[in-house]
Amino acid sequence: MKVLKFGGTSVGTAESLTNVKQIVNACKGQVIVVVSALGGVTNQLLQMADMAEAHDEKWEQVLAEVKERHMKVIDAVVPEERQAQCKAVIEGFISEGLYSYYGMLFANSQLPAAYKEQLRDAIVSHGEIMSSAIVTSMIDGAVPHYAPNFIKTKDVDYERILDNRTFELITKEFGGRLEPVHVTQGFIAEDSTNGQKTNLGRGGSDFTAALIAAALDAESLEIWTDVDGFMTTDPRTHPNATVIPEMTYAQAQEMCEAGAKVIYTPTLGPVAIKHIPVWVKNTFNPSARGTVILDPK
Repeated sequence: MKVLKFGGTSVGTAESLTNVKQIVNACKGQVIVVVSALGGVTNQLLQMADMAEAHDEKWEQVLAEVKERHMKVIDAVVPEERQAQCKAVIEGFISEGLYSYYGMLFANSQLPAAYKEQLRDAIVSHGEIMSSAIVTSMIDGAVPHYAPNFIKTKDVDYERILDNRTFELITKEFGGRLEPVHVTQGFIAEDSTNGQKTNLGRGGSDFTAALIAAALDAESLEIWTDVDGFMTTDPRTHPNATVIPEMTYAQAQEMCEAGAKVIYTPTLGPVAIKHIPVWVKNTFNPSARGTVILDPK
């Protein structure tokens, strides 16, 4: 079994989503697909929260644009016989979820700060939820796992940390399932004490995928992004930069901490403990070998 994570650029357009479908369909054996929100949508969701709090009615216009974008993507990538159902799912997440959350922020200027933060966590989770609905619908036989409650967090000394029950809950959620493709969301979590939606922070989708891979002793973790792998230097300033074909976990961690934006830094810990290889590959150039991260030889 493999865990494949696709970031926002990988699920941002009809073209990239078509690549995602081909990549998943080419896998032999069971795969768990972890997706981010469509590129840019998380920023829009947070922008609308700011607008609603500021009593700016234009949040409704932005929400309509977000909805229209998702509907157009569905028209482009979801088989016709599943489009109506997928659109109904997206409509429900928007009208029964997002619209009500923004409405509360807009209408109640005296909401406690802690409650506003809970609303924001619930709001921002919808980007991943909506993109996963599309990915599930476009892949034959895929099984959705919406708003996962198997990633648990807790607040300790004003810091949000992972609850260790997460690994047991992941095993319970996916263990023994025989379906070939499962689709879930990165980034989203749930408070272990009160069940409120939380998140793992920006970049947390990589970490979600790593937690799932570690809990299930996956064959490998694949991080699909918009670069061919870790590079010898920044290709934007050094055109002669080349892909590093193989790295150790420690080397990759060092590069991430030094500023390489290829993988969210906490991602490598859970998979390194289980000695699970991590591949970094390009959704837009899937034939490229990429970079593999593993134990030193």
